[in-house]
Amino acid sequence: MTLTELIEDCAAKLTAAGVSFGQGTLYAEDEAAWLVLWGMGLPLDTDTSLLVKDIEDQQLATVYALLEKRIQTRLPLAYLTGEAWLQGVSFHVDQRCLIPRSLIAETIAQGSIDPWLSPESTRALDVCTGGASLAVLLALAYPQLQVDASDISTQALEVAHINIVRHGLQDRIKPFVSDGLAQVQGVYDLIVCNPPYVNTQSMAALPAEFKAEPDLALAGGDDGMDFIRPLLKHVADHLTENGVLVLEIGHESKHFHLAFPHMQTMYLSTSAGDEHVLLITKQALET
Repeated sequence: MTLTELIEDCAAKLTAAGVSFGQGTLYAEDEAAWLVLWGMGLPLDTDTSLLVKDIEDQQLATVYALLEKRIQTRLPLAYLTGEAWLQGVSFHVDQRCLIPRSLIAETIAQGSIDPWLSPESTRALDVCTGGASLAVLLALAYPQLQVDASDISTQALEVAHINIVRHGLQDRIKPFVSDGLAQVQGVYDLIVCNPPYVNTQSMAALPAEFKAEPDLALAGGDDGMDFIRPLLKHVADHLTENGVLVLEIGHESKHFHLAFPHMQTMYLSTSAGDEHVLLITKQALET
């Protein structure tokens, strides 16, 4: 069996088992490629079409054992491998935090936030940082920024520390415990936040893979806005005069506009659509 054939076989078995995707991959073929390459100790950017030599029995056994564990436990593959990738950057991940997949990462990589920053911009804050993936991406994309990273979960911040050290950013990223903005001090040129925003009805319908993640990082109350309401009430106090908030709301745009009908917002386009990430200026928040 060649590498390509093994990936195809694993994809078929994942599909037949009815596992759910969306925590690093969107399709069975992508998840199978990740699973096979990781199981064989190969880089995830390996060109599988070039490897036509038959796979050894021991390698097959390792891959199929991982596949079986993925199917039987319904744990996300990122938790089984201890690694997740976001915008080409590797992060340690485990069940202490959400698996990195925020669409805000795309806006950072695409430069969508650039027009609201200047050479004088020096401070950024990542609220609900989890494993610090967005904080790391901000620090890598904007060398002039010092980045604070807050979360209510001390366990998630343990993972954040691992990733900050992993990328050698201890001097530029400061993680700390905060319940929302309660322990945040000072003002920032940019605040990003991927909050818990999944509404109660959607939480109840989540597949097993997503229920393996911390509820605290997902559940946003009846309409998904429980965390966002106090955030928008106080966040202007922590923005500089030209500061902006970049907020992910996922599929909750309807609930967001019902909760904040007069809020002036600007959507930032992502691969998932044009109503998942929004940008709000300090002026809009104050009015």
